[in-house]
Amino acid sequence: MKKRITKIVTIISIVITSIFTVGFTDSYFEVSKNLDIFATLFRELNIYYVDDANPGDLMKTGIDAMLESLDPYTNYIPESKMEDYKMMTTGQYGGIGALIQTKGDHVIISEPYEGFGADKAGLMAGDKILKIDGNDAKGKNSTEIREFLLGQPGTTLELVIERPGTKEQLTKTVTREEVKIKDVPYAGMVDDSIGYIRLTGFTESASSEVKAALNKLKEKGANKIVLDLRGNGGGLLRESVNIVNFFVDQGTPVVSTKGKIKDWDKKYIALSTPIDTEIPLVILINGGSASASEIVSGSLQDNDRAVVMGSLSFGKGLVQQVRPLSYNSKLKVTVAKYYTPSGRCIQKLDYSNKNKAGKADEIPDSLITEFKTINSKRTVFDGKGVSPDIEVKNKILSDIATSLLLKSLFFDYATEFRIKHDSIAKVEDYSLSDEDYDDFVDFLSDKDYEYTTKSEDVLASLQKVAKEESSFDNVKEEYEALKTKLIHSKKEDLNKFKDEITKILESEIVSRYYYQTGQIKIALKHDIILDEAIKTLKDEELYKSILAGTRD
Repeated sequence: MKKRITKIVTIISIVITSIFTVGFTDSYFEVSKNLDIFATLFRELNIYYVDDANPGDLMKTGIDAMLESLDPYTNYIPESKMEDYKMMTTGQYGGIGALIQTKGDHVIISEPYEGFGADKAGLMAGDKILKIDGNDAKGKNSTEIREFLLGQPGTTLELVIERPGTKEQLTKTVTREEVKIKDVPYAGMVDDSIGYIRLTGFTESASSEVKAALNKLKEKGANKIVLDLRGNGGGLLRESVNIVNFFVDQGTPVVSTKGKIKDWDKKYIALSTPIDTEIPLVILINGGSASASEIVSGSLQDNDRAVVMGSLSFGKGLVQQVRPLSYNSKLKVTVAKYYTPSGRCIQKLDYSNKNKAGKADEIPDSLITEFKTINSKRTVFDGKGVSPDIEVKNKILSDIATSLLLKSLFFDYATEFRIKHDSIAKVEDYSLSDEDYDDFVDFLSDKDYEYTTKSEDVLASLQKVAKEESSFDNVKEEYEALKTKLIHSKKEDLNKFKDEITKILESEIVSRYYYQTGQIKIALKHDIILDEAIKTLKDEELYKSILAGTRD
């Protein structure tokens, strides 16, 4: 134990010495002083603490707490998590090719990826994992089970599963593969002349996948494009620069970065020959569009090259770089802020000035600055994310639909439906029948999905306040009458919100037969934001007036 502590302290001392090889300054003295304090504290703690302490765990806790005080994007990546890091940057990993989730005491398959190991072995959404290579899986969460499922491509593992509707346990031998998650899971024509590209990530293949999709759509006759970045949390900066480059001339400014170190003061411009600088383009964003998604949407907006539609983006204007550490570990550290061509930084939270609760506040409205787009001099703002040129919000889910989602009852019904039905119509032709909807209502008859409506919540708050003010007895009769009228009927709500519930059911059921591609395609049939994008692209005068800043 003491030898291990001495070794760790020696490593820290080497770090201190290396700092002084750069040159002595007050800043380096502070670093040296605090490292020395930390090293001596760490040594004394390990020697004298009453119980045995694991030095590795202590160090990890200290590192995590230190980084947590900065921002959520600065993270320590130990050697054991290198596979996760690889997947973030490349979209590739070795495993069975399936999403999993914890449900009760077990982990279930929530979505097998089409054409990969789990799918080839016949695993289905809803399958409960009982054993992995003879090891009991009960009580383990999805993170623990995932470690078993990941592994070298070509290796096999044996899963014992329980499938709803099947009495006997099933044994499946699954071969791990090199799984590549596509950045463009779907691209297709949504109109005779309009192509649609869904981009869900920015790994190393993002720009090449977008390029291939764009060229293929143009070959099919697309002369207008919708690029969907909704829910895209970002990724590699260079991939976002490449994608912007497809639509703007060489030499066009795309994004710039500024950091504490001069090496991070960079300007990125379009370097390659574009694919099409004239094709009308609409970018779809929402609150889940972050980082690289905001570079693409913000840059094309600033260059007056695309109409941005949807809702306000996430607001992440920070750039990370991965730095190597000892023992094959890494540090992902925020090194700069990025700025779109107009000069704005869309970072929403100020991590350098946290409140008393230790949380970062949003940039106050008083500090929000106005900027102008490059050509049309349209007004855009910093500090809040990317604001769409046309705001279109999705409808808020009803209370009953939200409850059914949270209770996984759509998922559970689709699992039973898949077992009972070998096939369904093509995605383009599929719709849930009234008989199937009635069957879903029957399925819910013995299920718990209790919920309160917003009106009931407000009424309960009113009762509480009235009692605190000792005035409730005066209005009790009226209160009870109103409560009786407001109390919802789950049966009535299933009829009232049938259309909404049907759309969710259709999406869940289609995913069981046509995987992610099918789920995207059927969702687009009911997508009010996509409908608005198509309408805007078809109205040439409207489209041009938005980019010119002349629309009323």
